[in-house]
Formats: sequence, structure tokens, C-alpha cells
Amino acid sequence: MESLDLVECPRDAMQGVKQWIPTQQKIVYAQALLKVGFSTLDIGSFVSPKAIPQMRDTAEVLNALDRSESKTELLTIVANLRGAVDACAHPEVDWLGYPFSISENFQMRNTHKTIEESKIVLEQIINLTKENDKKLVVYLSMGFGNPYGDPWSPAIVAHWVDYLSQLGVSTISLSDTVGSASLPIIEQLFTTLIPAFPKVALGAHLHTRFTDAIPKIEAAYSSGCRRFDTAIKGYGGCPMAKDELVGNLPTEKLLSFFSTHKIEHPLNPLHFEAAYNQCLKTFI
Repeated sequence: MESLDLVECPRDAMQGVKQWIPTQQKIVYAQALLKVGFSTLDIGSFVSPKAIPQMRDTAEVLNALDRSESKTELLTIVANLRGAVDACAHPEVDWLGYPFSISENFQMRNTHKTIEESKIVLEQIINLTKENDKKLVVYLSMGFGNPYGDPWSPAIVAHWVDYLSQLGVSTISLSDTVGSASLPIIEQLFTTLIPAFPKVALGAHLHTRFTDAIPKIEAAYSSGCRRFDTAIKGYGGCPMAKDELVGNLPTEKLLSFFSTHKIEHPLNPLHFEAAYNQCLKTFI
């Protein structure tokens, strides 16, 4: 079986839901997802509860999970050093995820920092993850284009991948934050960057309309991408997309692509069905 990194993102799916999802409901859903066989579960975030109220119980969810029969690793998002310190204090956390935007405008919107300020925070987080034996993924937001007027080109993306690589970041997820990625750009980036940075695992965090999901998956996969972030039913997405149809890449669409092309994957279909049904109960 070919090596695939399949990252399920209930955190991304839930964080924009205004109605409070009870903690126990989150735990039950996460527990169902742990049985499916995902490489990683993006389970929550250590950020300001004022900014993301839905994630204020991340520590409680982490502490309640039973991972005794699951090989799935757990990831939490952090936006600053304080959040990274909190995440590192939890032995249940395997991965920290840090959003780093190549758009000055979006970096300010997302973390209230300039790119230069974000670079300093990132270096601190890298040191912290090494000290605490945690892994790090950097989400390169606006990786497929920039609707905010900042300069953007594949060469700029390559510059930042090189910069992160030089810092020792070995997992980078190119993020299409507002669902604007075109198929030629997806193909160009992965076909160019994957051979140029063989020591870096480059992933796709695609926000997309449901109908565009399969073509975007095919463009990324055929260009060498083997790490995909998804969310069941495509729930979530960036609130700044200003398009309610632009959500996360639906997990079921990725599985449909694998099935059509007879690509072996590690996900258990029966446990996925159970998690899918639990998802419907969770997002009422």
C-alpha cells in the first residue's frame, strides 16, 4: 500500500459553528474518528476562547479520549507561543499546527501579526516542539493564490517553502484558505515543489465547493501529493471565504476518488460509516 497521510479535521469543521457543541458530543465524535484509521486527527486548538469559542474545551476533549486501540496521532492548532506552551503540556498532543500566511493582510486578520512578527513566533515554536518531542506542521495559507491584493506567484510560494525548510520544518500544508485554487496552479505547485524539496512532506489543505472537490483531488494526487486534510461532509472552511458553499475538502470525496482509481488506503469503511453517522448527529 502506498504511503498516504490522511488528516481528518473535526477542529476545522467545528470552529465556525456558532451554536455550542457539547463537550461530550465532541468526545464521542472524536472517539469514532479514532477508529477509522486516519494518520492524524486535527482535534482542537489552543487559541483565545474569545476568538474561537467553540474550541475552549480542547483540553477537556483531549483528556477524555481513549487511544489505546488507535494509531491515529492528535494535532492541535496554535497561533502564538502561549498556545504552543499549552499544547506541549499535553502528552496526548503529537502535532502542533501553526498557520503562517504569505499574505500580510491575511496574517493580520488571522493572528494579528505581521509576517515578520509571525516569523519570530514560528522560530520560538520550532524550538519548543524540539524541546518537548512534538512534531510540527506549518499551514502555508494563501498557498494557492491571494484575493487580498498582496503579491502572489508560484515563485513566492517556493520562496516560503524554502524558508521554512531552512528552519527545519519538514511538514508543510499548502492551504487554499478561500477556495480559489485553480487546477493548473495546484498541478504547477506540487509538480514543482515536491521534487525541489524531497525532505519536506507537502500536503494539501483545500477549501472547495463540493462539486469541485474531485477535480482538485485528482490535480493534487496526480502531481505527487500524498497528504490530504479533509472533513466529513466538507463541514467548516474559512469564515472569511464569504461563500457558504466553500467548505473543507469532503472526506467522502477523497474516498470516492481512491475507489474510482483503485488506490489502496488505510481507512476502515465500516468505522468510517459509523463516524459519518456520528458526524450527522454532531452537526445538527
